[in-house]
Amino acid sequence: MKELAIGEIARRAGIATTAIRYYESEGLIAPAARRNGRRVYEEVAVERLGLIRLAQQAGFTVSEIKRLLGGFGRKTPPGERWRTLAEAKLIELDQRIAQAERMKQVLGILIRCECPTFEDCSRAAKG
Repeated sequence: MKELAIGEIARRAGIATTAIRYYESEGLIAPAARRNGRRVYEEVAVERLGLIRLAQQAGFTVSEIKRLLGGFGRKTPPGERWRTLAEAKLIELDQRIAQAERMKQVLGILIRCECPTFEDCSRAAKG
């Protein structure tokens, strides 16, 4: 299998070399082999980095990505893994959206504030 330098892997995956080192330290990608003191990766690392990027775009944390990749039984298919994590992430996202809507309402009240004191603001916001 062809080995690629970290810079080439980074270029192909569209990410920084520092991110690759971080993912390696977190166990998301296999540790690099060393050739003449330099990190080299197998080409499969590009696909793995693409998968990590997809999970990040969906809002998954590094911890959740670790679970996706290694927190299930070996025979658990990818679709089942994605589904389990996506259902939990949707609940979390709905909660964050609800919180953002509440924040938006409070900000709307504050924008219209014409109170002479902070005490008056507090009373107005409650009413």
